[in-house]
Amino acid sequence: MASKFTRSNSAGWLMAGPAAFLMALFVVVPFLFAILLSFTNQRLVSPNPTEFTGLANYQQLLGVGMITLDPERDAEGVIVREANGSPAYPRLRDLTRNNPDHPELDGLREWFSFQVGDSRTYVLARDVVFMKALGNTLVFVLIVAPVQGGLALVLALLINQKLRGINLFRAIYFMPVVVSIVVVSLLWRFIYDGNSGLLNNLLSALTFGAFPRIDWLGNPSTALGAIIAMSIWQAVGFHMVIWLSGLQTISPTLYEAASVEGASPWQTFRYVTWPGLRNTAVLVLIVITMQAFALFSQIDVMTNGGPLDATQTIVFQAVERGYGKQDISGGSTISVILFILVLSISLLQRWLTRDKR
Repeated sequence: MASKFTRSNSAGWLMAGPAAFLMALFVVVPFLFAILLSFTNQRLVSPNPTEFTGLANYQQLLGVGMITLDPERDAEGVIVREANGSPAYPRLRDLTRNNPDHPELDGLREWFSFQVGDSRTYVLARDVVFMKALGNTLVFVLIVAPVQGGLALVLALLINQKLRGINLFRAIYFMPVVVSIVVVSLLWRFIYDGNSGLLNNLLSALTFGAFPRIDWLGNPSTALGAIIAMSIWQAVGFHMVIWLSGLQTISPTLYEAASVEGASPWQTFRYVTWPGLRNTAVLVLIVITMQAFALFSQIDVMTNGGPLDATQTIVFQAVERGYGKQDISGGSTISVILFILVLSISLLQRWLTRDKR
């Protein structure tokens, strides 16, 4: 005869079974296929048979190198200079194409460079676009995670008050979350318009015409920052609700005791509020990080990865290669790299925010 524990456990599995089956079918199985395809040369439509290529896709995406070049000198040892006065260096392409002295540099292209003294150091990559996407994604995560989490906490503290009409403010702050990200992206694309956008008109009116009009999404130096600002605004209400739920689990008696002891607002936050939000902080940080790494819709709608690859991201590259270029193996490889990156950072965050008592 089945025990009470067995019967309750069976009921739980019966209710969770359909969801677990769908998760396995549409998440686990495709990811396992992605791992397998990342070791092949599979294309979406190709007359050639699929071949096992080992780590070739990973080497192509992650291959990097570095070379430092000294300026060219004439017969007397004087540095040769360009027309603008800057030192002239050997042609980089000659060193990365069929160079028997440095075969490890073959096929690499310039990612970025920096100068120390008269020498210039070039950081090279086999896939410059993917490296730019990786860099842009990390910048996005490093900015969005703390700013969005901190701003959401501030909003949660502001609306965690027993005031008349406070629910109206909660609804206003949360409203952007329920609007489709595609609609929000289209709206902000009009706001960022370089000619008649709301942002340019507002800045021009506040400065009486002194502020120059900027094509926020068409300028490589401002495009990623513009998307970061929009993304923070769009999702901050969601994390505000999570913070708010954490705040409401803190016992009011702790605040009463702090008030009796004469604690200042900062001391109350530091010794009562923040310790009570430890687990909530871990959740918010991990959720924001995972959402930030999944950046795609804003890029697809607002910039399509441009200008000059300034807004390329890992997920956008995975979709672009897998379906745009029909390179299933390349898109699968990027997906696996993204999974490993997100998992590593999530585990690191969990370890850093663990209870050290």
